[in-house]
Amino acid sequence: MANITLSVSDDLHKKMKEFSEVKWSEVARKAIQERVNALELAESIASKSKLTQKDIDEFSGKMKHLAARRFVK
Repeated sequence: MANITLSVSDDLHKKMKEFSEVKWSEVARKAIQERVNALELAESIASKSKLTQKDIDEFSGKMKHLAARRFVK
């Protein structure tokens, strides 16, 4: 198994120490695995998509516009 080094803020580290019973490496490992799974799923879906980059850009622009209108109200 490979090892990684993870940096957290001093404040977060202090808070983590308050919960010494938690296996933080396991928490990080699960979070990383979940993110990898989500990215793999997204890539799988995207690879089957017939949308062009232009379609994606237009959709993204519309979504940003709608979100901005919603939060400005």
